[in-house]
Amino acid sequence: MDKKTDYQRYTVTSALPYANGPIHIGHLAGVYIPADIYVRFLRMNGADVIFIGGSDEHGVPITIKALQQGVTPQDIVDRYHGIIKKSFEDFGISFDIYSRTSNKVHHETASAFFRKMYEAGQFIEKVSQQYFDEETGHFLADRYITGTCPHCGYDKAYGDQCEKCGTSLNATDLIHPKSVLSGNQPILKETRHWFLPLDQYEPWLREWIIEGHKDDWKPNVYGQCKSWIDQGLQPRAVTRDLDWGVKVPIEGADGKVLYVWFDAPIGYISATRELTPDWEKYWKDKQTKLVHFIGKDNIVFHCIIFPAMLKGEGTFIMPDNVPANEFLNLEGEKISTSRNWAVWLHEYLEDFPDKQDVLRYVLTSAAPETKDNDFTWKDFQARNNSELVAILGNFINRTMVLTHKYFEGKVPVVDLFNESDSVVLEEMRQIPVRISISLHSYRFREGLSEMMNLARLGNKYLTDNEPWKLFSTNPARVGTILNLSLQICALLTITGEPFLPFSMKKVRQILNLPLFSWEDASKLDWLKPGHQLNPPELLFEKIEDPAIEAQVTKLIKTKEANEAAQLNLTVKPAKEVIQYEDFIKMDIRSGTILEAVKVPRTDKLLKLKIDTGLDQRIVVSGIAGFFKPEGIIGKRVCILMNLAPRILKGIESQGMILMAENPDGTLFFVTPDDGAINGADIK
Repeated sequence: MDKKTDYQRYTVTSALPYANGPIHIGHLAGVYIPADIYVRFLRMNGADVIFIGGSDEHGVPITIKALQQGVTPQDIVDRYHGIIKKSFEDFGISFDIYSRTSNKVHHETASAFFRKMYEAGQFIEKVSQQYFDEETGHFLADRYITGTCPHCGYDKAYGDQCEKCGTSLNATDLIHPKSVLSGNQPILKETRHWFLPLDQYEPWLREWIIEGHKDDWKPNVYGQCKSWIDQGLQPRAVTRDLDWGVKVPIEGADGKVLYVWFDAPIGYISATRELTPDWEKYWKDKQTKLVHFIGKDNIVFHCIIFPAMLKGEGTFIMPDNVPANEFLNLEGEKISTSRNWAVWLHEYLEDFPDKQDVLRYVLTSAAPETKDNDFTWKDFQARNNSELVAILGNFINRTMVLTHKYFEGKVPVVDLFNESDSVVLEEMRQIPVRISISLHSYRFREGLSEMMNLARLGNKYLTDNEPWKLFSTNPARVGTILNLSLQICALLTITGEPFLPFSMKKVRQILNLPLFSWEDASKLDWLKPGHQLNPPELLFEKIEDPAIEAQVTKLIKTKEANEAAQLNLTVKPAKEVIQYEDFIKMDIRSGTILEAVKVPRTDKLLKLKIDTGLDQRIVVSGIAGFFKPEGIIGKRVCILMNLAPRILKGIESQGMILMAENPDGTLFFVTPDDGAINGADIK
């Protein structure tokens, strides 16, 4: 439950989706469905709550996409903001506002936020060397530079990260850097930027997070934050040399914009300003609870960087909780927008109209709350048919059909509750309490399970009591059974509303009831004797095999197309001519891997101990994604001996092993013949 229970209002935000592509099921399961469940629950409790959403429309990926398509960045964000906004509306995500960071009010808000921090001396100014494209006259942000990764040799690494081996990079680390704008090799040129000195906030962050939120933040959130802080925080740039974004609002900053990670979270504030003139009470009153719903890739921004910004500005409240989820996979593979390996929300709504709640139910049931989870179309079908249809829908339909059959669709009178009825009534009292505890604690899968337990309770009650066998001899008892069953149906419209809003609206129409508050869940007498019910309707329908086979086939074709594209990749062209004198500078020897271990807290790096014939040295190599450490011990390799040493994750790497890479990205060792001893020259 909440550590503090006397909040007067709630501000709930959901991560701003990047406006360079549509929404997929990973976004829904990780962020938007849990946020929507929470907000709907708070509203049913009578809370003063605002639910903030919007599109993140700045940043280098958008400008690169615009460049590739020959359009403006505004064209890109207009297209995808429209798709995203409509998808959310059609799916029932109940934002109070869905805004966008290209709006004027956002630019004004972000500019004022930066200016106040700047005037208070909250930034440090640094002049550094940055790549510059002489042909286009642009300083190049990290993603405007590609080159060869110094760790794994991948020749399409970006200036901030190699997407092949996962290593974080600086643009100056790249071998043979190229400008994305012109294809030319950039030069280094001095530029000035402003940095948020996170190291100065480290003592406060340690006290606020490590001491203050150890017990109430999710372990994955707390653990990632603690790891960042324990490693030591460094100043982080808040400006970039770009012409798309929020202009840096100070003199001498021409051609510079706010870095997207700085301006995007301010989008929550600007959207609230757009929503209401009373926006300050939702961001500056300590009686307001601020909750951020995000995916795990956004934890550092919402738990460390944005709080440091709010602290530096000085007038804002801090987030009370950041219930980040892990990732959702699709059919056993990581969702990939670049490979089109995803279930896109707008396409789902076209293929399965009027089945918003089925997807909400399945994604909540499989929500990656504590670890990565998997979505499969077969599970989607099974949960719909065996749970929504066979349990929830079946119970409500049986109850309605029997009531119309025996009592002309009017709520019957209760004769007398027996002992078994009392057990059911007590469970009806307890289930809303348990759901409430679950939702206040951000355990949405658990809350959904309790709601379905109520439907299971109703089904079992009907089956155990068999009113269809009793009516001819004891119609009064049947009246009691169906009255209690109808009360369970009414309670389901309350407890099911946060999870399945479309379906519960339909049940209310059948029962001829209004939307009740959560407090009403304790009454147990929502339907009075004689209350007229509307004719029964099927709440859910079975999803047949052909519909599922069509979705699986679509994914298979996507996968085959991607694999075919990989096979059709051509061998890279030869590099520019060098002189023999350049080649003989390289001291390449044969060697043997003696030891291989995974570098802690990395996904891609192996620490190798290699016998070179001259010595035994350590080489750190980004091949963990391709080879298991135990499988390469004893492997013969070729090693570049005279490469300048580098410190990688605190380990000095003394050389580089040679690898061969196919056009599809698969790696192979370059190995000497068996006759070559360790230390043999490779010429």
